[in-house]
Amino acid sequence: MSPVNNKLPSAERIPAASEGDVSGDLSPELLASPVWTEDQLTRAGIPIVDAPFVSIGGGMGSFVMVDLLRISGFPVENIKVLTTLDYPWENYEYLTGVAQLPPDYRIRSDSASTPDNIWGFPSYAVRAAFGARSVEGFIAPIWNVLTENLFTDYWTPLAGQVFRGLRREADRIGYWQTIAKGQARMVRRRAGGGYFSILTVEGGRTRRVAYRSGFVHLAVGYPSVRFLPDLQAYRRQYGDGYRFVNSYEPHEHVYDDLVKQPGTVLVRGGGITASAILHRLFNDRERHGARTQILHLLRTHVDSSHGPSVFMRRRGGDGWAYQGFNWPKSSWGGQLKVRLEKLDDDERLRMWKTIKGSTTPYRKGWQKQLRQGREEGYYRTLAGQIDHVEPGPDGTMTTFIRQNGSPDIRRVDVKFIIDATGLVGDIKEHRVLADLLDNSGAERNGLGRLQVSRTFEVPGSRNGGGRLYAVGVTTEGSYYAPVDSLLGLQYAALTICDDLARLGFCRRIGPIRSVSQWWKWMRGVTP
Repeated sequence: MSPVNNKLPSAERIPAASEGDVSGDLSPELLASPVWTEDQLTRAGIPIVDAPFVSIGGGMGSFVMVDLLRISGFPVENIKVLTTLDYPWENYEYLTGVAQLPPDYRIRSDSASTPDNIWGFPSYAVRAAFGARSVEGFIAPIWNVLTENLFTDYWTPLAGQVFRGLRREADRIGYWQTIAKGQARMVRRRAGGGYFSILTVEGGRTRRVAYRSGFVHLAVGYPSVRFLPDLQAYRRQYGDGYRFVNSYEPHEHVYDDLVKQPGTVLVRGGGITASAILHRLFNDRERHGARTQILHLLRTHVDSSHGPSVFMRRRGGDGWAYQGFNWPKSSWGGQLKVRLEKLDDDERLRMWKTIKGSTTPYRKGWQKQLRQGREEGYYRTLAGQIDHVEPGPDGTMTTFIRQNGSPDIRRVDVKFIIDATGLVGDIKEHRVLADLLDNSGAERNGLGRLQVSRTFEVPGSRNGGGRLYAVGVTTEGSYYAPVDSLLGLQYAALTICDDLARLGFCRRIGPIRSVSQWWKWMRGVTP
């Protein structure tokens, strides 16, 4: 791993413990005030650090924002990323890993969705071709991209390929110098314009640090893992977190146990994570001789293509809704993107509900596994919802299922339940977002997430010449649909960068600068 520079530049150095115990407690009076002054923070013992641009989160959203700023020519010493992460793809690597997409598996992302390269060329497929050691290895990814969705499945990169590219770009742009390790607590308006971002630092005796900036960028990712009420109730009542698991928490023991001893597992969900989990269970049967029985529970059983009109239809069958990527491709830069930007709030919410939903890609190899499982009887689907779960006989769980279209409740004894129904919790479960809603004028949109404008500015939070932006999954429901995607994060960062250029904060990335910076990227030269 590249070395992470956690030291601030000397001009912005935080007082060391030997220079005095700076406790920095946030008093009730300070917390109650929506606008802060330097005098208030000084009296509270909180040191102030100047950083013109602050990004909170430190994940993929922060990374692509820093990347765009550096490409625009913005100095690295003027950027601070407040984060608990050691590297930007840490959370993404964890989530893909526990969701059964390790580094040697393909993720659900387009070949040109390259977060380490805003130009999208060379794409992941081109890089894979030129990195191949045989003629066949060179031709295969190029042919796949040219014929995808016609004769072949969509070509998507390996997770490990994405991570390696991110590390290379982080080294090139000096990303590690921007990191300030700690837990971001809140963002408050500053008297006179701009913002104070409060960080609880790790180690030492300084407890709080205030970063004074004109612009704040929120890229906090998922507020929390969503544990459904039935899972919470079962764990709370019976204290069993071993058999009823969420797909986004470590659960490798489930697969290990099922390989050693036959059993029935119930998988709940119809999205990409559920399909990856089923793929793992099928592979364990094929490669390790597991005799696992798989019961697949779907809230909505999709029997065929579906949609409101002939022009807005999604492929489906055998319970699944099929789509190459998490959003229709036209929502990235086509007609759906334009329509969402023009619709009023009510119409936009209806459009969101139409195009949103759990989907998974149609992949020929995986479809073969599903067919074989149905034919041999070890893979079955049910349409319905879990009513409740109780301990069952012989170390199993009795699952009570309300089947669609029937008043009866079906009882099923299973050894494990893997819940893969979703990841996003309520935005108020994140402390920074909760404080923003309570004290800084931010509002929710129609889906209950954070409302942002077409430039990803948080309405109601503007302070003098300062701007507060937000990106990522917490902004779903606003003007841009694929916010929780690699390409979507890049689009948001480019839009924000253009807005900052209009305000005179950074340079605009025009044609000449774009070409010169791409050439630097190709040679691995610092922007």
